[in-house]
Amino acid sequence: MLPPPERELMLQATTLALEAVRSGTGGPFGAVIVKGGRVVASGTNCVTTTNDPTAHAEIVAIRAACTQLGDFRLAGCELYSSCEPCPMCLSAAFWARVDRIVYAGSRADAARAGFDDAFFYEQLARPPDWRKVPMVPFMRETAQAAFDAWLAKDDRTVY
Repeated sequence: MLPPPERELMLQATTLALEAVRSGTGGPFGAVIVKGGRVVASGTNCVTTTNDPTAHAEIVAIRAACTQLGDFRLAGCELYSSCEPCPMCLSAAFWARVDRIVYAGSRADAARAGFDDAFFYEQLARPPDWRKVPMVPFMRETAQAAFDAWLAKDDRTVY
């Protein structure tokens, strides 16, 4: 069992999810980003209200935290989510370099509510040319100039 401060942080995430449903502002997902025990940012799912398929609670919270902290990296931060992050949100958390992800509901719970991510997990496990949405490599050599220019920059910001 997690200690009381962590329970309070998870209660914030799950309360955000419930409030989003009750207010009609989004789906049943909430997230908070925490640094040093202090909530830096929060987010709720607002996909349908913003017509943005990437506006999942975790993504909204990550964007807000990065803005608040003035950094694209969230090292030293933790993500508390009302549900196990979907593949997109999990990838965003990895890219943001969060230290830890704590979640309440499982992907099975989300699927029961109509948010089934099984298709995404299954598709990501396939080679690109076996996916339902065709992925067609094309003109790879033209992309090399941008990568080469990036590598030649002495002042590039390392991800």
